[in-house]
Amino acid sequence: MIYISAVGTISALGKTAADTAANLICGKAPGMRLREGWLSGNLSAVLGGVDDNLPAIPASFADHHSRNNQLLLAALGQIQPQVDEAVNKYGRERVGIVLGTSTSGLDEADRHVSLSHHQQPSLAWRYPQQELGDPSRFLRRWLGLEGPAWTHSTACSSSARALISGRRLIEAGLADAVIVGGADTLSRMPINGFNSLESLSRTLCQPFARDRNGITIGEGAALMVLTREPQPVALLGVGESSDAWHISAPHPQGEGAVRAIKQALSDAKLEPRDIGYINLHGTATPLNDQVEAGVVSAIFGQQVPCSSTKPLTGHTLGAAGIIEAAISTLILQHGLPLPPQDFRASPIDPALPECGILRQPQPLRLPVVMSNSFAFGGNNASIILGRVA
Repeated sequence: MIYISAVGTISALGKTAADTAANLICGKAPGMRLREGWLSGNLSAVLGGVDDNLPAIPASFADHHSRNNQLLLAALGQIQPQVDEAVNKYGRERVGIVLGTSTSGLDEADRHVSLSHHQQPSLAWRYPQQELGDPSRFLRRWLGLEGPAWTHSTACSSSARALISGRRLIEAGLADAVIVGGADTLSRMPINGFNSLESLSRTLCQPFARDRNGITIGEGAALMVLTREPQPVALLGVGESSDAWHISAPHPQGEGAVRAIKQALSDAKLEPRDIGYINLHGTATPLNDQVEAGVVSAIFGQQVPCSSTKPLTGHTLGAAGIIEAAISTLILQHGLPLPPQDFRASPIDPALPECGILRQPQPLRLPVVMSNSFAFGGNNASIILGRVA
């Protein structure tokens, strides 16, 4: 069995894991607010941001200087003792890194292009900053590790895939510990891209609500250390699929999502009734919520409590899977109340298939949590975490 020995996370919901847990109980996210300067046409929109100062990246790492990597350092600082312990115990060549991202240094590249377009100097930009593989390459170099390292970029399932790959590295005997996670940063390109798809809400997103009209984008990072050493929370099962139905829209019957969920249940040797809570993908786009509610209803009925935490973090794109896995781990570790869906601004959509969407906080009845990530291109991932001690 593979265990989670450490969790570090930073997002609009909190600047540390402890901060995130405290704010989750209150249902308040300090970094979710109206922001300007991101949408074309001088439009404002609610976005999930990290407003605290981030760790500096020294000049010797100039090729890796990006906000994405600064977010990773902020998450790393929370788990540094466990990382050091793993390196000392197993050796640098036996500790791997697998991360996920959608943006990497895209925002830095965007600023470089803008400056160049206006004939202004752009002295800080380096091409490696924007490469999708840079987050894991940076972290490997920063920590002086020699084990396997790569980055997934499968849109919104990227860091969930990283967690799955980390487990496989250990099970295959290629590593004894793996740092898994992901990071994504607010950037004009995805924000305006989702807006052009008419999938961006300029107000706070409303998953599964009647008047939902799109996502709220956020930024953040999370890191976990996976090992075989027994810990209170374990990675019980994983599932993944790629239905390739459409470049952006989900399969109408959620066939790929169903396969990922059932594969995770089978891998964990669990039945639907064994799940205590589902952290839904819940983007608040009309199609995603319709399809996901149908999938959950078909597999779990109305018996399993579920909700989306994206109104508290924003949709952090490639980092969403690991941030939501971190939230799920904190719920299991600390017995946090399950986060309800907020329907004060708009009632739940009566046209949705009925499933166990939470209206009020409640305790976790069974110590097993599923977290779903469904991405563009029909790239789906489902993970199951459980408290085992």
